[in-house]
Amino acid sequence: MTSKPAKRRELRDLDGPGSDLDPLARREFLQGLMEAVAEEGLSVILSSHIVSELERVCDHLVILNGGQVQVSGNIEAILAAHRILVGPPVDETTLSVDTTVISVSQSPRQTTLLVRSDGRPARPDWESHEVSLEDVVLAYLGRPSAASLPPPELATASGGPR
Repeated sequence: MTSKPAKRRELRDLDGPGSDLDPLARREFLQGLMEAVAEEGLSVILSSHIVSELERVCDHLVILNGGQVQVSGNIEAILAAHRILVGPPVDETTLSVDTTVISVSQSPRQTTLLVRSDGRPARPDWESHEVSLEDVVLAYLGRPSAASLPPPELATASGGPR
């Protein structure tokens, strides 16, 4: 009996592949890349500073800052694990929430928090909003110390904890 060698998935590592292209050419390139992934079973590591590009074509995200991994996981799970909370102005030193605060912005009229949440409202008296991938990426990149935060408990693509 002879055994067949296991099929190996090809891996491509692309660093900013469309950064020099105009928006239409970049969209066509990424569409072609997605078709190749689907047809040929490729795995692609895509490095880009264009967050909207990542959101359109990627299913897993790793945020690196200062050589440290700040967040890694399925994009849908990352988005589900974060919220924007908006409430009255508060003194940052007296701010108490039962969740991990990633970023805080203050104005004379309101406080806005981007938090990592476990699904329960951190401040029930505050407005809670969904986040965009850009919100999350910019909040972590704006806070290099976030790498020292405890890792988020992200759900896997199937919905269960990883």
